[in-house]
Amino acid sequence: MKTIETTWKSRDGIAFFLRGWEPDGNKPRGAIALLHGLGEHTGRYTHVGNALTGSGYSLIGCDLRGHGKSGGARGHFPSLDVTLQDIRELFQQITRLHPETPQFLYGHSLGGLLGLTYALKYGAGLKGALVTGAALHTPLREQKAKIALVNSLGSILPGLTLSSGLDPNTISRDPEVVKKYINDPLVHDRASLGLGNASLTAIDFCLAHAGGFPIPLFLMHGSQDVLCYPGGSEEFARLALEGGADVTLKLWDGLHHEIHNEPEQTEVFRAMIDWLDEHVK
Repeated sequence: MKTIETTWKSRDGIAFFLRGWEPDGNKPRGAIALLHGLGEHTGRYTHVGNALTGSGYSLIGCDLRGHGKSGGARGHFPSLDVTLQDIRELFQQITRLHPETPQFLYGHSLGGLLGLTYALKYGAGLKGALVTGAALHTPLREQKAKIALVNSLGSILPGLTLSSGLDPNTISRDPEVVKKYINDPLVHDRASLGLGNASLTAIDFCLAHAGGFPIPLFLMHGSQDVLCYPGGSEEFARLALEGGADVTLKLWDGLHHEIHNEPEQTEVFRAMIDWLDEHVK
């Protein structure tokens, strides 16, 4: 496996940090765009890249705006449209690196929600999407005060940031994963009203348009996920299947939010690779 690290400037001047993992000496069978979760960064996915490159795939992502080594106020999205444009620019970078390679999307948590939204709007040319722990049903919906704040001030003070309230102990049953997350200097717990507004807009859009999902989708979720409830993935899959979309739903019994960081991660990677092998043809 070889690692790529580079940067690019967005249309509005934000410096984006790109990180990728590629098979040694071989043209990749497929190029997968990685969209990570809230408050984290691509550096937490090296082991996922190792698993995928071992089967001939490239995994290439960027730290989202306001995250990791990318620029922007911590935890802030100006709008959903701006964030989707960031993802379009990521795919442009991937196309530049691998112009003739089939492209997939892999999103986790907030990245899963963004991935579903992006695929619905712009994903017709992709071979498929892998989404884990999608942030479709979350505790945010139960926090009436935060919802009211987003609705009343989200367009007036979009840059106002609050604590995300994420409990690190709920991401994985592996204490080492939790310890590394807590001690990671690039992890933060900030979320702006603009990011909250973008997320709520994306959730409503995804559930309203799930029936028209345009590409094959492998939707996975841990059954014991308390950060992003599995019911959100179940609802999206039901709506998509009712509309005739090609969707496979896999619930992992007993797993927490980051199924790629659970003790069963090898089985998770095997399921991902098997699905990719079937759809890269």
